[in-house]
Amino acid sequence: MNADAWKHDTAEKGDVETRQRSGSRPMIVQQQTGAIQDPELRHRIMAGFIGNVVEWYDFALYGYLAGIIAPVFFPSQDPTAGLIATYGIFAAGFLMRPLGAAVFGWFGDRYGRARTMQISVAMMALPTLLLGLLPTYAQVGVLAPVLLVLVRILQGISVGGEFSSSATYLVETAPTGRRGLTGSWANIGSMTGSLLGVGAAALVTTLFDAQTMQDGAWRLPFLGGALLGVTAILMRRNLHGSERFGQHDAAREETSPLLQAFTTNLKETLLALGFAASYGTCFYITFVYLPEWLSGQNLVERSTALTINTAMTILVIPLMPLGAIVGDRFLARRTWIAVALLGLGLLSWPMHLWMLRSGGAMLPVVLFHVLAFALLSVPLGSGPALFVEMFPEEDRLSGYSVAFNLGVGVFGGLTPMIATSLIASTGIATAPGLYMMLACALAVLCLAFVPDRSRAALR
Repeated sequence: MNADAWKHDTAEKGDVETRQRSGSRPMIVQQQTGAIQDPELRHRIMAGFIGNVVEWYDFALYGYLAGIIAPVFFPSQDPTAGLIATYGIFAAGFLMRPLGAAVFGWFGDRYGRARTMQISVAMMALPTLLLGLLPTYAQVGVLAPVLLVLVRILQGISVGGEFSSSATYLVETAPTGRRGLTGSWANIGSMTGSLLGVGAAALVTTLFDAQTMQDGAWRLPFLGGALLGVTAILMRRNLHGSERFGQHDAAREETSPLLQAFTTNLKETLLALGFAASYGTCFYITFVYLPEWLSGQNLVERSTALTINTAMTILVIPLMPLGAIVGDRFLARRTWIAVALLGLGLLSWPMHLWMLRSGGAMLPVVLFHVLAFALLSVPLGSGPALFVEMFPEEDRLSGYSVAFNLGVGVFGGLTPMIATSLIASTGIATAPGLYMMLACALAVLCLAFVPDRSRAALR
């Protein structure tokens, strides 16, 4: 028997003995050196990755096709009211995220990350399938929008648990010295899903005319997303728990993880919330609102702005793991993220002013996109590990889930509306740049009070 086989056999025997003593289910044993069998590591990474692809595929797809879906589920007498209602339902999905975060965070801290991930991805795949099969207003009347609301609420709840559960699982089971890189796959999945959602919507709107889309072609990308969800369910079917969580679960006291996150570890929760809200604001200004601002100020055509924005999103995908490697190997993770956000804050208002005064010249527009997206790839890549390292194990997922979903999902999600209101109320066209400066300053301030644990064992 060779050395690797002996190690594997010894790990399995130890695992069996542990299960016999504790009655727990199988779990993967991580060697003290952090070396993990590559096929198992790849399986875990892909399992964490695929759930976030499904999550953001659907959200991007729904937002892109909202104008087509509106008359299908709402009375055609008032198209504007229908569109507002459709976007309102889209927002409802985001508003349900904190509830999902609380429920799934508590469940994951009590019963395991892997089991939580299996449930959350199933709860995302089913509504995506149902959305592709829902009856129209012409078929069932007011029941159609009611069903649409219920589907989006269910999806919002599941989204609240998916990202933080998968990120926590990836970081907790990562090899030694690779927590940032392994955790970055959660956001790589999110970005990939968004691109797939936009691409699927663009494909069907290109292949089919407006009437065919209204007649039912809009359903095809949602049904395709359901197939993607089934793939994710199958990938997570045999997902193992971490050795660390198994040991913790056997010894844990009968306490409420959610209560602990807001009492014993209130400081960590508030710091995580402040950081998540700040960097979420920067994310939404750059990834979501910037094309609208360029178009609204008559600087760049909307289609051109969206094309640039999409190209930069593609650029961010490889930059996230590269940035995470820096935080793992070369520069303390907290410091690395703070430096990136400080740079973004210093650039934001001057670049907005340059874009405005240039009258839409491509140089400042493209340069700001490149710089902003590159700098944001640092917290996007290293952020999951930072959040996980902030909390102790007994309430890690509860604290992370609630702080992240309130910060990014709610405060960050309100950013486009706040930025638009600032311009309207102050008359300052560069107000979004000033708002981003403030958000970056708050993020750096929060990070100053966060102990850096990127080189220490998880608590």
